[in-house]
Amino acid sequence: MSLLVTLGRAAVLGLLLATPPALASLEPNDDQRQAAAEVAESLRYGHYADVSLDDTWSRRAFQRLLDILDGQRAYLLDRDVAAFSDLRTGMDEALLDAELARPFALYQRYHERAEQRLEWMLARLDEGIDFAFDSNQRLELEREDSPWAASEAALDELWMKRLNNAALSLTISDQDADQVTDTLRQRYEGQLSRLRQTNAADVFGLFMAAVTGSVDPHSEYLSPRQGESFDIQMRLSLEGIGALLQADGEFVKVSSLVAGGPAERDGALHPADRIVGVGQEDGEIVNVVGMRLDDVVDLIRGPKGSVVRLDVVPAQAVDMTRSTVIDITRDTVDLEDQAAQGEVIEVEREDGTHRLGVIEVPTFYVDFDAWQAGEEDFRSTTRDVAREVERLQAEGVEGIVLDLRNNGGGALQEANSLIGLFIDRGPTVQVRDARGRISLYGDTESGALYDGPLAVLVNRLSASASEIFAGAIQDYGRGLVVGNDTFGKGTVQTLNELSHGEIKLTRAKFYRISGESTQHRGVEPDIAFPSLIDPELIGESSLDNALPWDTVREVQYRTYGEPRRYLETLRARHLERAEEQPNFHYLERRSELARQLRAQHTSVSLNREQRKREVEAQEAEQLALENERRRALGLEPLEDWTDTRDEDETADADAEDEPIDRAQILETAQILLDYRQLEDGWHYAELN
Repeated sequence: MSLLVTLGRAAVLGLLLATPPALASLEPNDDQRQAAAEVAESLRYGHYADVSLDDTWSRRAFQRLLDILDGQRAYLLDRDVAAFSDLRTGMDEALLDAELARPFALYQRYHERAEQRLEWMLARLDEGIDFAFDSNQRLELEREDSPWAASEAALDELWMKRLNNAALSLTISDQDADQVTDTLRQRYEGQLSRLRQTNAADVFGLFMAAVTGSVDPHSEYLSPRQGESFDIQMRLSLEGIGALLQADGEFVKVSSLVAGGPAERDGALHPADRIVGVGQEDGEIVNVVGMRLDDVVDLIRGPKGSVVRLDVVPAQAVDMTRSTVIDITRDTVDLEDQAAQGEVIEVEREDGTHRLGVIEVPTFYVDFDAWQAGEEDFRSTTRDVAREVERLQAEGVEGIVLDLRNNGGGALQEANSLIGLFIDRGPTVQVRDARGRISLYGDTESGALYDGPLAVLVNRLSASASEIFAGAIQDYGRGLVVGNDTFGKGTVQTLNELSHGEIKLTRAKFYRISGESTQHRGVEPDIAFPSLIDPELIGESSLDNALPWDTVREVQYRTYGEPRRYLETLRARHLERAEEQPNFHYLERRSELARQLRAQHTSVSLNREQRKREVEAQEAEQLALENERRRALGLEPLEDWTDTRDEDETADADAEDEPIDRAQILETAQILLDYRQLEDGWHYAELN
């Protein structure tokens, strides 16, 4: 049994637009029926949660299937859903008895409606679009909680608004009438073509996504094709851009970036960005709105050294018209790209210059092949960090910051052994299985490599093994945890073969030595920084049916210090500095502004002038905030909000500017220095 302690494979596709003309051929085969029975068995007897495949579960699974098929309530009618109401309490029988006819029939009904709707849209394009855009109508953006339409006329009204919105968005993006029509025709014809290519395996995959996704977001059925792709990802030999993607309605969203991968190194792609188009080298960009997730992944994947072009809507954009095209050179990711790296930074204070060490830990890795072969010099996170710690100590640093931001996890054994560098033996994490049995992992080697002042910097993308490490350091009182609430992935998955495909199944749960789970809540930092990552978009708590937070009994362990006694003073000093630091002031203000804009942006105007006014007003607020930061740093103000995207990640070489990510490191070093001086003062007072 292998522990998959990672953010895991991207979520199962959320909207599948594909089915062959010969609908009668969309019938489950014997392999799929057998796989369904095996999945039922796995969920009932192998899943961490107490899964009962009963009527209560059926209602949840049926709703999940409807959300996967038509999450925006745009295809199916109320009477369509009512016609399959037997599945509300019959999903369990369909799975347990491998009687898949009714779920397949529901998909067929969806297919018929989707095909009719796309043909209807193409007919409207043939009739011509009214480019006046002078109505007072608005289009609701999120319809997950909307009632099912009572009539086709109601859907006609919705889809006419959708068509007008798509045309208006392209018009605002400076396409003329002919270009808009051609672009939309290509989009809908592409969706219709893919719709007519679906096979029975696709329909079975949707049914399985509803089945497993109704239990927890990390359990997943993998078809033979998906299993092969997953194996490639786990070996980190995938030639692509190094990004994990997930479906977000009709869009594909970036869920995280692979440490050391091409996208992370390039710096132009960010979590929660939406990809709306993909092109190869200098070729035409293909619109991927409404395209199935694995097809988008196939378009992005390619040979090492080739270039993929992505049309991206930034996460912070207030309108889908604000997309930008970025070029990323495909590459592989190896251990060298993910190796821990250290540096010395200097902090100037009234009493002189202070030197502190920073070690960036992108992932918890180990060269399993070299380790299993018995090689003495195999690469691992612990070994590389130990080397950097020794180097930094030799350079006389007064404290060390471990930067675990964006670290999505990795090998559990490495999180365990890394903790051992900073404590003198003891427990590190508890793992509870489905039967309630708790296994205790710990450091058995006496002595610590480093016992000086320590801080751990985390953010929302610090997950799984990162949370185990940060939680242990916090529980032991061994150091400070600084940054943002972490991801909250506190579950363990195993990958098991089926007679047809594989199942990734949640089998266990992580608990800190204090007894608290890292699941759902993550690790709360001792000192919080403002974050631009919206926890409603990224993190365990944003995922449907995530397992809850809970506790087990704490274990016995010694503490190494009491950082909490200084937190009030440390926070006060941090806030005082933050008020004087433009980047931190900007982060806090921009985070608040982003929340306000998301709350306001629930619909869009279909009136051209009103739409422009709304978008310009929102972007003007964002631009004013960015320019306030730039003026405080002595930089030239920007003229357009779209220019701010590149400015987030780069510094002006001729000014005293630091990228925001760098500003967080420098402030963490300041906090750590404060901590060291407070602790030294307390020890001095205690001795006297």
